[in-house]
Amino acid sequence: MKEEKRKIYYLFSPYLRIFHWIMVLAIVVLFITGLLVTKPVTVLGIEPTYTSMSMDWVRNIHFIAAFAFCAAFILRIYGFIVNKGDRLFPRVWEGHFYSETIDVALHYMLLKPSHAPFLRNPLARSSYAGLYAMVLVEILTGFAMYYMTEPSEIGGMLFGWVNVVLGGEMMTHWVHHIVAWLIILFAIGHVYMVLRADIMEAEGEASSMFSGVKFLEHVPKDANEVEPPKEAK
Repeated sequence: MKEEKRKIYYLFSPYLRIFHWIMVLAIVVLFITGLLVTKPVTVLGIEPTYTSMSMDWVRNIHFIAAFAFCAAFILRIYGFIVNKGDRLFPRVWEGHFYSETIDVALHYMLLKPSHAPFLRNPLARSSYAGLYAMVLVEILTGFAMYYMTEPSEIGGMLFGWVNVVLGGEMMTHWVHHIVAWLIILFAIGHVYMVLRADIMEAEGEASSMFSGVKFLEHVPKDANEVEPPKEAK
């Protein structure tokens, strides 16, 4: 039997883990209720407003999930500030970032047998930065539509400019809808890459989002970005 000595790297703070799972739940709820808002379900031929699936309930659930998501996003930003390992954004100013990203991408496309070891590889960092950009678009467009019931109130004044920039509330709705589908596509790719890494590299990629730690035999190239590792018992 082969004996492997691994080190424990504490990577994900409670802030990031809490944010991650609230985000997962909120995205599922937001996407389902968003689809129902876009195309309400007709039950027994009754107009959707008067059925047990009242659109008021669906919209309220959508709004509650949206506010919970925003609260978790603020928590994520706090974790980004206080915990070294939560700093996942791509280091585009470093020249080796681009070659390493291509190297990892070729591996995930099954064109290379392996890639350099990382705690958070540059391709993942780039995808998260793209996700946060899409999240920001969803927040801005969502609140721009939400506060148009009272455009003269503070919410309308804070977010009304989004409708002006995009050319009207209908265009804001379309941007919100399209970006929601892009986030779902990201989620599918994210699950694929996590499960693939877990199966092929056996580094506890999935469990790390529960425990906050990874168990690695090798020394990752970005090990200096987290606390010094401990020996696994």
